[in-house]
Amino acid sequence: MNSIYWGVIWFVLLSVPAWSGPAAQEAPGSLEELLERVRSARQADTRLHGEREARFVAERDQQQERIQQARADLDEVRREGEQKRVVFEQNEDRLGELRDQLDERAASLGELFGVVRQVARDTAGLLENSLVSAQLGERAAFLYAVGESRELPSLDELERLWVGLLEEMTQSGRVVQFPTTVVDANGAQAERTVVRVGVFNSVSQGNYLRYVPETRQLVELTRQPEPRYRSDAQELEQISDGYGAFGIDPSRGAILAALVQTPDVWERLQQGGFIGYIIIAIGFVGLGLVVERAVYLWREGRRIDAQRQTDTPQADNALGRVMLVYHNDEEQDAETLEARLDEAILNQIPRLERGLSTISILAAVAPLLGLLGTVVGMIDTFQAITLFGTGDPRTMSSGISQALVTTQLGLTVAIPIVLLHTLVSGKSTRLIQILDEQSAGMIARLVERRSELPDPESA
Repeated sequence: MNSIYWGVIWFVLLSVPAWSGPAAQEAPGSLEELLERVRSARQADTRLHGEREARFVAERDQQQERIQQARADLDEVRREGEQKRVVFEQNEDRLGELRDQLDERAASLGELFGVVRQVARDTAGLLENSLVSAQLGERAAFLYAVGESRELPSLDELERLWVGLLEEMTQSGRVVQFPTTVVDANGAQAERTVVRVGVFNSVSQGNYLRYVPETRQLVELTRQPEPRYRSDAQELEQISDGYGAFGIDPSRGAILAALVQTPDVWERLQQGGFIGYIIIAIGFVGLGLVVERAVYLWREGRRIDAQRQTDTPQADNALGRVMLVYHNDEEQDAETLEARLDEAILNQIPRLERGLSTISILAAVAPLLGLLGTVVGMIDTFQAITLFGTGDPRTMSSGISQALVTTQLGLTVAIPIVLLHTLVSGKSTRLIQILDEQSAGMIARLVERRSELPDPESA
């Protein structure tokens, strides 16, 4: 019994972890005191548990109120969310409409912006290469910036673009005189007064100039146009008012630049090569023979015409020499005298036809040499194609030039030589015909005269 009692006491003591206050530090003096303390502690625990339970109940009631408030808030939030969802859908629809409008307007604006950039780049290239820039200086830098910009151009940039175009149009119709640095044909620079005719040409001291955009300088052409155009340029520089004649390049310098690259006669002949020189030599030889034959036959024709006016034979012409044979053998019979006259005429024919066959041969050889030059030039062209391909036409230009120039030279030499050969050959044929006619006439007169004489035998 006692053991059970003490066990309960120790259990109670172990169940109470600590007592506050000074009494907790003192050990109980008797069982009654211990019992009293246990009762006090139990009462305190009961009171504490009651307070805690009351607090828990109060908190439970508050939690219910909070749950109800939270549910009310949740319903309110759901109602607001539904309202906002409706507003969101309406905004989405409105946003889609606005996006479509934006895309439509942005497309128009983007197209306009693209046009502005393209016009800016084109205008920049136009102003940079324009002859007006030689007078007004750099005008295209800001246009290049507008053309390369990814931002919308400002109003100031659009105005500058418009002003640049308007200025170029205005200057294209003006004839202006201004001082500037000019590079002559030898490369020396000098300050000169330049006359600019619109955007087409500029002249100084009677010479045409070209504008070099890379250096922004005016350079004198190494090869000038014909003298009549240069004289017009000199007269234009002296005019201070009114109008004057002037030859312009409508291509804004392209034709004059091509003029510098165009070979002259000597350069063109050099393109024919060795065969071209041979054709030229043949042409001179043929022309010399034609001139010599023409002069000789002209003189011989005049002497024969003079001889036909008199019966006294002269040895300085073919007809006179034939008449000498007639007078020396006049006593011969008609057949013998006719044979002697034919022999005399045959002796004169080589003099009248000398060199004509050579001229004919040269006229035939010249186009053949031109054909040979064509073949040689094409061979060189195909060799260049084999070695370098067709990427650079300049590697083939030499052979093609030789082929065409030799053909041209051959025809140029052959055609006039053939015509001139026809002329001198016709003149020679007419002179030989005169000799035949006069010989036949002399035989006829001789026969007629002898037939009129009385026959001695009949007498």
